[in-house]
Amino acid sequence: MSDHDTGAVWLAATTAIGLGVGLFAWVVFHAGTAALARYRARFTERAAFQAREFFLFIDPRHLLALNASAMALVGLLGWVVSGQWAIGLAMGVAMAWAPQQLYRWMRARRLARWETQLPDALQLVAGGLRAGAGLNAALQQLVAEAAPPLSQEFGLVLREQRLGVPLEQALQRLNRRMPTATTTLVVAAMRVAHETGGSLAETLERCASTLRSRQQMEGKIDALTAQGRLQAWVVGLLPLVLMAILSRMEPAAMSLLWTTHLGWGVLGLVAVLEVLGIVMIRRIVAIDV
Repeated sequence: MSDHDTGAVWLAATTAIGLGVGLFAWVVFHAGTAALARYRARFTERAAFQAREFFLFIDPRHLLALNASAMALVGLLGWVVSGQWAIGLAMGVAMAWAPQQLYRWMRARRLARWETQLPDALQLVAGGLRAGAGLNAALQQLVAEAAPPLSQEFGLVLREQRLGVPLEQALQRLNRRMPTATTTLVVAAMRVAHETGGSLAETLERCASTLRSRQQMEGKIDALTAQGRLQAWVVGLLPLVLMAILSRMEPAAMSLLWTTHLGWGVLGLVAVLEVLGIVMIRRIVAIDV
């Protein structure tokens, strides 16, 4: 084969490889762009709904930009501190789930605060009804004197009634927004008393007494299981503290965990066992009343 033929073959092979690489890059870019667009749509839709649930009227695009900035900052910080780009990339990707976890934590706190406020709120409404006020007037007094989230939720109930929504439907929406056993009990009692014409004030006072007794029982259970919850924290933090101490004492030996594939596997196994241990302990001490 002559040099001219050899050059032609190499040119054809190089062209084919270049076209293949270009096509592959285009497919990857197109798939990545589509995936990013879907993630952005899901994030903004979910963030808008969750923000409205907390009565926070924030542009979800701002939350998306804040989440992207946090991912980049945490990833860069992890890379700088650890010196491993894989660790930085993993930390940055993990921040994608941070908003959802933050939402769950905030929602749990909001529901807990709602249940704590509810007995006193029912007692206040019952007092207003016994004083001769109507249900709407008693709820307006409650909204004016109570703190969020109770004032926000009952204020929304009153606004829905002003727009023509029946009381039963407004209470059902309240139950969907605050899906707790306590809310279901209160809504059912109010609907029954409103439909049958019974004494709503007496019904609310009984509900308030029942809820207070339940909260006292839950407080006793929380006090008795506090040691178990503390053990979960100790079990979760002890390996991390030991790893930090040993990294200071024996940096050469501990560096194998951060720089080798076997070390990464050990870290992954430790993380899985940590999570399983914490979950098991939390389920043992989680006693439902």
